Amino acid sequence: MSSIFIFPGQGSQSAGMGKELFDNHPAAREVFETVDEAVGTKLSDTIFNGPMEELTLTANVQPAIFATSMAMLRVAEEKGLVGRPTFVAGHSLGEYTALCAAGALSVHDTAKLLRLRGESMQRAVPVGQGAMAVIMGLDIDKVREVCALAEHGEICDIANDNAPGQIVISGSKPAIERAMELATNAGAKRAMLLPLSVPPHSRLMAPVAIEMHNALYKINMKEPVVPLISNRTCTPMTDVDEIKDALVFQITNGVRWRETVLALPALGITETIECGPGNILTGLIPRIMPELTATKLEV
Repeated sequence: MSSIFIFPGQGSQSAGMGKELFDNHPAAREVFETVDEAVGTKLSDTIFNGPMEELTLTANVQPAIFATSMAMLRVAEEKGLVGRPTFVAGHSLGEYTALCAAGALSVHDTAKLLRLRGESMQRAVPVGQGAMAVIMGLDIDKVREVCALAEHGEICDIANDNAPGQIVISGSKPAIERAMELATNAGAKRAMLLPLSVPPHSRLMAPVAIEMHNALYKINMKEPVVPLISNRTCTPMTDVDEIKDALVFQITNGVRWRETVLALPALGITETIECGPGNILTGLIPRIMPELTATKLEV
């Protein structure tokens, strides 16, 4: 039986996540302390104690989710709860966690990259100018059509193709608001703004792609010990340059999560194991590919 470890993205966070692991397991404590050192602040205090407004800042939440996910995995490995997976994958920032889990990146370097990614996203678009919204009940082709009609010279992109009938759009706030109205008129069950301060996976993130390209090509990345199923191609990747290019690409392009999960059975995968806070990805798997066994790692 082949398995894949999957790692969550933004939206999985909660104040207090990982605190019990930190208190009781040296392996988890080492992860959090390494992340604190890498980002140059006591991020673990914010993770464990909040306030939520500070934790959800893009520059904090990306390394915070990574730290919690890796702490959970290290404890699970220590307890013998998991072996080596056949593949790894991640949703957006979760790709960085997946690469760390597969030995391609160190905990220190991953935390630094994610801190930069979050700070750069925040700088790229002034607060209030960008927006994200979730569209429920329309297929991907109809949402693409809605985005094109809503643009009016601005930007409206598909950010996440999460599951059948659950698509997130991202871009200029006026264009996103127009798209929400068009989607509702086209029969969407729901069109709702998301509480994010930046519009990731849209063309508005072009300055971030440049910064991340420069950072990734200075960092020491090794070939992962198991392949990454890429958000860019939905296929296995092990080549370091190809992986770096894919990480840059995902800054301005959508996460193809639905297609990634659909590709898993052909690779012989029968089980997904979600490593990280929350269970968002585990909840999506049955909606995309019911024949897969979706497991949430509990430590």
